[in-house]
Amino acid sequence: MPELPDITIYIEALGERILGKRLKAIRIGNPFLLRTALPPLERIYGSSVIALRRIGKRIVFGFEEELWLVLHLMIAGRLHWREPNARLSGKAGLAAFDFSDGTLLLTEAGSTRRASLHLVHGEEALVQLDPGGIEIADCNSSKFREVLTRRNHTLKRALTDPRLFSGIGNAYSDEILHSARLSPVALTQRLSLGQMERLFRATQETLAYWIELLRKQVGRNFPEKVTAFHSEMAVHGKFGKACPICGTKVQRIRYVSNEVNYCPNCQTGGRLLADRSLSLLLKKDWPRTPEELEEMRKPVER
Repeated sequence: MPELPDITIYIEALGERILGKRLKAIRIGNPFLLRTALPPLERIYGSSVIALRRIGKRIVFGFEEELWLVLHLMIAGRLHWREPNARLSGKAGLAAFDFSDGTLLLTEAGSTRRASLHLVHGEEALVQLDPGGIEIADCNSSKFREVLTRRNHTLKRALTDPRLFSGIGNAYSDEILHSARLSPVALTQRLSLGQMERLFRATQETLAYWIELLRKQVGRNFPEKVTAFHSEMAVHGKFGKACPICGTKVQRIRYVSNEVNYCPNCQTGGRLLADRSLSLLLKKDWPRTPEELEEMRKPVER
């Protein structure tokens, strides 16, 4: 799912192309994309884009007469800038936003359609779509601690809760926790003041680092290859590969369609975290350290 750094780059690229431009029309390729009926989409045809904002992981297009078009890409939604009146085709094509000098295409990979589009009127209606998480770049350490410890959740869950923190998801939370040298399953209300301060700094620095890195990689182009996996990442998507800090193999916890990636040496004191599916199978035989896990993986001599 595109997260805060990715959405920031999308908005910057869109600003260069459509800010101040009039929207000619929107072609909807999948009826399940549009989640509102009133106001009708036709209300913004011929109107200029006067603002671009981010709400959590949503992209917000501001139009005249206080009309707001809110796009949530979810996991597999992606944007593409094409020539005017570009064809919207295939099952992946969800919508085409036509401007005089280009078309913004919305696609979604896979068979599950989760991306959503809302058109609302007024700031109050827009606020209703905001999960309420704080903006990391705008808060201080005191506010961060207060939000972090409202409930006694694991750090992974807390960082990715949009009601607590805005725009952080599975990928960048892995990178943040690795940078902070904290376990993803550590409980928020059991952290020391020093650990919370370290996490606050790591969160701000990691997000700022990735925004700047993505800016440099994209340049003046449109970000066509938005992905949750980057070669520069320390642990996310790096299961089985060496931690860039200590060389220990990155481990993971898998659950449903997500996974947590972490370095046992840097983050958990050398202890392996129980993978839910495997630990249920192995029970008391679940390895306690990376070394024990490696021993289990060795072929049995015959």
